[in-house]
Amino acid sequence: MTLPETGAVPDALLDQPLERLTRDGVEYVVLGTAHVSRASVAAVEALLANEAFDAVAVELCPSRAEGMRNPDAFKQMDLFQVIRQGKVGMVAASLVLSSFQQRLAAQYGIQPGAEMKAAMEGAERVRAPVWLIDREVGTTLKRAWRSVGLWSRFGLLGGLIASVFEREQVDEKEIEKLKEGDLLESAFGEFAQSSAPLYNSLIGERDAFMAARLREHAQAEPAARRVLVVIGAGHLKGMCEQLRQQQEPPANCVAQLAQLPPKSSWPKWLALGLVLLVFAAIGYAFHRNPALGAQALRNWVLFTGGCAALGALAAGGHPLSILAAFIAAPIKPFRPGIPAGGISAMAEAWIRRPRVADFETLRDDISQWTGWWKNRVARTLLNFILVSVGTVIGEYAAGIQIFKSLF
Repeated sequence: MTLPETGAVPDALLDQPLERLTRDGVEYVVLGTAHVSRASVAAVEALLANEAFDAVAVELCPSRAEGMRNPDAFKQMDLFQVIRQGKVGMVAASLVLSSFQQRLAAQYGIQPGAEMKAAMEGAERVRAPVWLIDREVGTTLKRAWRSVGLWSRFGLLGGLIASVFEREQVDEKEIEKLKEGDLLESAFGEFAQSSAPLYNSLIGERDAFMAARLREHAQAEPAARRVLVVIGAGHLKGMCEQLRQQQEPPANCVAQLAQLPPKSSWPKWLALGLVLLVFAAIGYAFHRNPALGAQALRNWVLFTGGCAALGALAAGGHPLSILAAFIAAPIKPFRPGIPAGGISAMAEAWIRRPRVADFETLRDDISQWTGWWKNRVARTLLNFILVSVGTVIGEYAAGIQIFKSLF
């Protein structure tokens, strides 16, 4: 910890990760925190009580800040719109990360991100502007997802799933060790540390992004000569180095790191090629023998529709949403747009409309594996995911079966 030039150090700041640096005439007091820690809250409050700041910067993006200021934001979620826009994966991942943080916090009676909330509330008390410097969590997750290959994505999903269903009690000393890491990195476990592209997306890029955002805010608000920066301690060293060394105009850096990398085209072409190959095989089967062609077509319907329906059944779907999955999956090649998982999920949401209570208890329910089936919102998201997975499995299984029947 770098000590202030004058005055005694408050007890709450002893042993806390703290750096002081000056860039372009602005002094930044950077406090590293654990996102679930009483000591971090106390350190934030001590700094605001003992020192004067012209602005307070926090490791939050606008959507996370709004969620913290308005805990009922999930109640306003339009589930049908989420499905139509293909955002189910991002919403589910955000909920999983939230449940991971909630699980840690529940053990010690402190809300996730309490130190960030304390920083924002403290800034309001002294009438200092709040700077939101983190990258949108959805952008970070998408960049992380697209930064790794197909097989590595299974590890990514495994880390997310494990963070939900892990039930081992975490010692408070271990929570303090989160000061050495990052919440997103911790949620993905060792996989994040062993994958350089993933680690860069979750940590390195955000270090650079937050440093650039600080410089951007400082240029826009020249009156802010002293800024308190509250960030996860896993970013403390990297962000401070970026803040010292960055030479590129901050707006350029922010724009570059906020861009979404293009989607890989090969999975789309691979899937299209498989479907075309299967339908060519069905056509060939009809050419050889109408009975053989009818059998091939039946296999396509039964395997794709059956696996999709099994996905809806596994998600606890209503019989009509199971039927919707069975009907939608086989005609996927002729019906571009909303996937079979989306059609089944919308049927589920229409028949079993989520109640206000489902939105109110969503975060708590998904922290238990049974909650994904009990909560109507979570069950709809689960329906989309499992039906989509089932459809893909069915397509490959149908293709294998059809080619076996021909040769």
